[in-house]
Amino acid sequence: MSAKVYFLETKDRENISDVIERLEAFLKKSDIFSFVSKKDLVAVKTHFGEKKINGFIKPEFLEVLGRFIKDRGGSPFLTETSTLYRGDRSNAIDHIKLAIDHGFTIEKTGMPVIMADGIHGDEEVEVDIKGKIYNKVKIAALLSKVQGLVVATHFTGHIVSGFGGTLKNIGMGLASRRGKMIQHSTSKPKIKKKKCTACGECIRWCPVEAIDYKDGKAEIDQEKCIGCAECLAVCRFDAVVYNWSESYEKLQQKITEHAMGVSEIMGDKTLYINFLTSISKDCDCMGTYEKVMPDVGILFSNDPVAIDSASLHLIEKRSGKKLSELSHNIPYRVQLDHSVDIGFGTVDFELVDAD
Repeated sequence: MSAKVYFLETKDRENISDVIERLEAFLKKSDIFSFVSKKDLVAVKTHFGEKKINGFIKPEFLEVLGRFIKDRGGSPFLTETSTLYRGDRSNAIDHIKLAIDHGFTIEKTGMPVIMADGIHGDEEVEVDIKGKIYNKVKIAALLSKVQGLVVATHFTGHIVSGFGGTLKNIGMGLASRRGKMIQHSTSKPKIKKKKCTACGECIRWCPVEAIDYKDGKAEIDQEKCIGCAECLAVCRFDAVVYNWSESYEKLQQKITEHAMGVSEIMGDKTLYINFLTSISKDCDCMGTYEKVMPDVGILFSNDPVAIDSASLHLIEKRSGKKLSELSHNIPYRVQLDHSVDIGFGTVDFELVDAD
């Protein structure tokens, strides 16, 4: 059975106020926020961008979404999770500062920022799924405490997952730090001796006492280590290293199964939105921005698989090129194919004109 995907077409580089006016008109006449009930706590997941990069969804759009949630009696807030890699998004404090710098303030959006995985990215819940790789996945703990989820995604190309859409935004973007590490890594962490300052933070935070000093430097007992990534989270000196080698196909399958975990937690109390505007070769995490085609529009669906399937269809139809020609020449439909294999969502969609 196909899933409905609503499509609000936009002109290339259309004035943001004009798009918002049409977006508001669609939201007023539609019932896509009907899943929000009075007093519901509703997480609005997005990506706050990377320092100096501005391809992310603009705060003005988030304000509209938050306003319509409030109109239903819900209490919305913006949310994100910490990254594995070092930078301005590797812990809640720096990440929230970056969000504010990029305009995601209460004054602009009407919503506070509350991180979904705690200060260090280690607050998680384990969710049972029926995947082919996992039967349990580790998801940001906050999702177990809310009554609704709206996911606003800037659809882009991606150097590893082929494309970054809704599935990646929830599968990687709402996994805990350990969940992210499990998706990326094929080995347990090690200490880079030259960078270790013997500060003791990794020893203090290790939950299984797998780290101790040896010759004045921290060392990890590989037999005791459970691969939780706590040491990676708390090390301020980049002394903890992983082997991040994972095949494109396997990583995309892991992303899909973690996305399935998010869907299991939230049930039908969700709305997914893909912005097919400022479509770039790489995701908003990268240090460069390269627009690869004209703007297409905004998509809305209750099915995370269908909305990505429809997004790919529209991008390739409008550009006349495969995504691998616009972005990176790697397998890029694995997320969708694996969703079919595990019975998660549907790739079949009915495109409905939102105007």
